[in-house]
Amino acid sequence: MPWYKRVELWAKLTLALVASVLLWRPGRRRPPSSVLPAPRKILLVRPDNRVGEALLTTPLLQTLKALPNPVPQVHVLVHTKVARALAGHPAADAILAFDRRRLWMGPLAPGIRALRREGYDTVVDCANWDAPSVTSALISRLVGPKAVVIGPQVWPVSFLHSVSVPARTDTRREATQRAHLLSPLVRGPIVDALSFREPALSDSFRAYLQREVSAPSAIVNPGGRLGWRRIPPEAFAAAARALIAAGRVPIVTWGPGEEALAQAVVQGAPGSRMAPPTNLDELAALMRAAGLTVTNNTGPMHLSVAVGAPTLGLFFRIDMERWGHPYPPHHMVDLTAFADSGSALEERVFEEVRAFAAQLASGASGPQRS
Repeated sequence: MPWYKRVELWAKLTLALVASVLLWRPGRRRPPSSVLPAPRKILLVRPDNRVGEALLTTPLLQTLKALPNPVPQVHVLVHTKVARALAGHPAADAILAFDRRRLWMGPLAPGIRALRREGYDTVVDCANWDAPSVTSALISRLVGPKAVVIGPQVWPVSFLHSVSVPARTDTRREATQRAHLLSPLVRGPIVDALSFREPALSDSFRAYLQREVSAPSAIVNPGGRLGWRRIPPEAFAAAARALIAAGRVPIVTWGPGEEALAQAVVQGAPGSRMAPPTNLDELAALMRAAGLTVTNNTGPMHLSVAVGAPTLGLFFRIDMERWGHPYPPHHMVDLTAFADSGSALEERVFEEVRAFAAQLASGASGPQRS
């Protein structure tokens, strides 16, 4: 870790400890086994700027809205850049875009005072157990001065919680762990499946779907936020060729700055097509209509799973067990061992895509191959 990152980390940890002292109230802490009262108005806090992280809060929305009477009012606080990922979700009563740049002002920070007036009786810090998320914990405590604040059991941010939940020991899957944060509130089943709203589409894009996705198709998404975690475009071209061999038309999608990457895949797989520019709703509708997605581990992978499209997630230099969705109709593949193998990587991707497409064509519903 670079020295400046270490300094930043220790500054955040110090801030968490100082805030814990300043915001401490007697009798606030409760053991993880506490039976908490049913929430009437609850706020989920996840101020991360990644679309995938926003979608990982949707299992909590579904779980909370399935509670018996009284069904709680559920608000979600997210980073301004990803509010679009949750806007209009049927299980969310409000999506609150939060600007955290002046959080150092504490209770006087823009937006904090208005949120405190909402009178939340429960606040869930939807961070993970991997590292202390000081910003998320601090916002959770500030917006719920009298609320029960639930969060992951991680030092030192646990001092800001009322109830700190230990991580599950029987799984590493992030979606399941994140939903587990509701265990102090929910004694019955907890949903750990991602979900998305009904996409809002223009008439022109609906016409595009009817025109271009009428034949058996598949989405190939070669992009991703972090280049070192992307499968090379040559391997995605091999994936597109496997789809063509399986009788599907590959439609290559791309985000901002990824058009050249998508073009390289199309050029490497004659017969594949370039998708038009898409927003999040259009991409979701395209994935659902095509019925098969091949993608890196990135936001669009979580989106494809959320809309129910059978998804082949290709993982590269990241923990597949934690971030994947390894249940039918999806299949996750860790290709890290092939990172420097060139043609061997392309051959492996071709075979994985061919087998996945064949399984879907056969209507198989059993467990995916390992």
